[in-house]
Amino acid sequence: MLVLERALLRGFLSAAEALEWKQGEVAAAESGSLLQLIFDGKYEAIFSNSTIQNVFSASSETEENIDSYLEKQILTYLDCSAEADNVERQRLMFLLGVGSLQLFVQSNWTGPPVQLKLQDFLPPAFLQKFCEPKMLHAAILKVLVLDGESVYTLTSHPILLLIARIILVNSRHKLASLQTLSWWTLRYVNIHQQLLEERSPELFTLAQTCIKQVTEAETLITGGESRHLAVQFHLECAYTFLCYYEYKKAKQCFSTAKDITKLQINLTGALGKRTRFQEKYVAQLILDVQRTDECLLPHSEQSPAPTPLENLTRNYDLNDDTVLNEIKLADADQYQVPDMCAEELAVILGICVDFQKNNPIHKLTEEELLAFTSCLLSQPKFWAIQTSALLLRTKLEKGSTRRMERAMKQTQALADQFEDANTPVTERMKIFFCCQVPPRWAIQRQLASLLFELGCTSSALQIFEELEMWEDAVICYERAGQHGKAEEILRRELEKKETPGLYCLLGDVLKDHQYYDKAWELSRHRSARAQRSKGLLHLRNREFRECVQCFERSVQINPMQLGVWFSLGCAYIALEGYEGAAKAFQRCVTLEPDNAEAWNNLSTAYIRLKQKIKAFRTLQEALKCNYEHWQIWENYLLTSTDVGEFSEAIKAYHRLMDLREKYKDTQVLAILVRAVVDGMADRTGELASSLKGKLQELLGRVTSRVTNDGEIWRLYAQLYGNGQNDSGEDIEKSLQCLTKAHKCEIQSSDWEKDVSSFKEVVKGAIEIAHVAIKCSKNKSNHQEALQILSSARLNLRGLSSKAKQLFVDATSNEVCSEIADEVTTMDNMIAELQELSNQLRDQC
Repeated sequence: MLVLERALLRGFLSAAEALEWKQGEVAAAESGSLLQLIFDGKYEAIFSNSTIQNVFSASSETEENIDSYLEKQILTYLDCSAEADNVERQRLMFLLGVGSLQLFVQSNWTGPPVQLKLQDFLPPAFLQKFCEPKMLHAAILKVLVLDGESVYTLTSHPILLLIARIILVNSRHKLASLQTLSWWTLRYVNIHQQLLEERSPELFTLAQTCIKQVTEAETLITGGESRHLAVQFHLECAYTFLCYYEYKKAKQCFSTAKDITKLQINLTGALGKRTRFQEKYVAQLILDVQRTDECLLPHSEQSPAPTPLENLTRNYDLNDDTVLNEIKLADADQYQVPDMCAEELAVILGICVDFQKNNPIHKLTEEELLAFTSCLLSQPKFWAIQTSALLLRTKLEKGSTRRMERAMKQTQALADQFEDANTPVTERMKIFFCCQVPPRWAIQRQLASLLFELGCTSSALQIFEELEMWEDAVICYERAGQHGKAEEILRRELEKKETPGLYCLLGDVLKDHQYYDKAWELSRHRSARAQRSKGLLHLRNREFRECVQCFERSVQINPMQLGVWFSLGCAYIALEGYEGAAKAFQRCVTLEPDNAEAWNNLSTAYIRLKQKIKAFRTLQEALKCNYEHWQIWENYLLTSTDVGEFSEAIKAYHRLMDLREKYKDTQVLAILVRAVVDGMADRTGELASSLKGKLQELLGRVTSRVTNDGEIWRLYAQLYGNGQNDSGEDIEKSLQCLTKAHKCEIQSSDWEKDVSSFKEVVKGAIEIAHVAIKCSKNKSNHQEALQILSSARLNLRGLSSKAKQLFVDATSNEVCSEIADEVTTMDNMIAELQELSNQLRDQC
């Protein structure tokens, strides 16, 4: 049976497996006919099977809830059997669960539309309990709510997912003979999660259990024949981890899948042309894919056969008068992509998605992702991969004026393909679970968002209203300034049926707490959304204490709400509750390790808690996530300086100058200069004096940008010893810096009118004179030495004359006593400089 279970996971039988199966006992059993229906993609026919119909209509008691009724029927069927018949019954229920899940996917993801009706398999006595189908639909959706997170209201045939859940989750203890049960449960988790508004901790726990069980079942994904399945499993695990913010685990799974395929996937440059009128070949970014081993042959029987091109979604050409449809390479043969099988293409798509999740939104990132999509679309073979690649490309192209039209047409084609009955569902299901194709309403939502961005507001609203995506519709009305219309549409829907979600949206529109309270009561205190929205309104009104209470209630119901943890942390910082803030931001970065803002705010909380080393480390993590954020770099600069990481502080200062051309922080530079000059020890015990060269380079860069700050020039001189070194070069450099500092000081306004400011300038000029004397003695060229001395003498003479003009005692007609000493010193220094100059002239 394991061979058949593996084939079921793949979705098809190889020729050898089909031959073996026809000769086996399973083919003749009832479960054999169900298995054949699944392989043929005739999922609806499963519910016409007499045995399956008997399972649902056997009981005469119909007073239970829908989930209780279905679970009781299934468990009763599994329990009342002889030992010999037990395994066959387990197989039948397992295949019903798998078939229900596949049919649910067809109904909401792949299409074509499903025609199955509840009366086809549920007893009339049970259906009579519900006045109309909408009531039963609502009851099923309510059962599928997990961790207080609502299910999308227009989910088609939700009873199919409920049946899959009851069999694959609630009844798993009764299906011990099935070896691939955990894998199918993992697939159910991925599907159910996509219906929910936020991540569900309950589903994540279940997913982790399933992954552990499949990994421990050695026979399932080990051995040469299982390589294709092993790749699929690791890809499915990776997408699960990505969904629940476990980025490192996801990366490991993608890497393992790539290692199994023996593919080398690298972004590289190649000469090529991008426009029609380009004459020279220039470097273009492309994806280079090489196979190092032919272990996964493209047309192996274990891998699905490619779908005919006419059954795939049309890939629209660009049709631009300037830009080429695809890059024209100078040497196309050198970068020829090998003919790849389904699993290999899925691996490239997975690495592309992982790359997108782990890199900031940036023009370069977009170009890199387009290189991945171009590679995937160059081999159109599988519906799921084609759809995923085209969707990603449209998201990337919608911001480009030359590509916007194609993005629009392509999104429309992707939305319309669901209704197309020409492509068999078996073709669409190939490699489906390895690609994370979004549900059909997500594609239609993307289309509506694109229309809205293009200014087609009424068309966008029509789609949002048809999809009953009231939140998006409300945003549309709000942006269009039609606030009354947004309220009107919500009140109209509330008259039809009161739901917590609609009351929350009404609260959002009217900014009134009473509607959130109504939603909270209506959900019996289980709506995480109600407390989340109420908390956000308190946050906007700067009512931080009340806001914290609401957010705490919300995360207690569902702890996987990244945005709520972030807002909670901000509220705690506003209340100066830094321990609470640290805890909230710690949860943020646990859920999303590449959230730069959360890392930055976490470091702020640690700084306020006097945990500066922790703050330093968290800022390092923040910079890994966002290298372009100057405020994070500034925090990193200050924290590095504070904890004694002087080398990192110098690096941070350089980066800040890359981001902000005339950035300056004199206080930090003063600390760094003092640390280097005094030979202070850094955090690791190394002497800071070893950084003298790097700091000189930094100050050289700073002074080339900020030329009018005397204090920085003095720090630069101090770094060269202020003229007290024995090195002639250092003395000369010190003189240059001190001279420039002096010029900056005398260019500032009002220094002449204030005695204390004037005395500071005089002090600087006298210091320059001393250094000038020392510098002149090191000069072998007498003319240069004379020039240095003359410059210092003229400077002092000018200041002395100014002092005698500005600061004269009116009664005695002499220089004021406050500055008399300085004037005397200057006159003496002028005389000394004159004497030295005369000596040099005599030697010439």
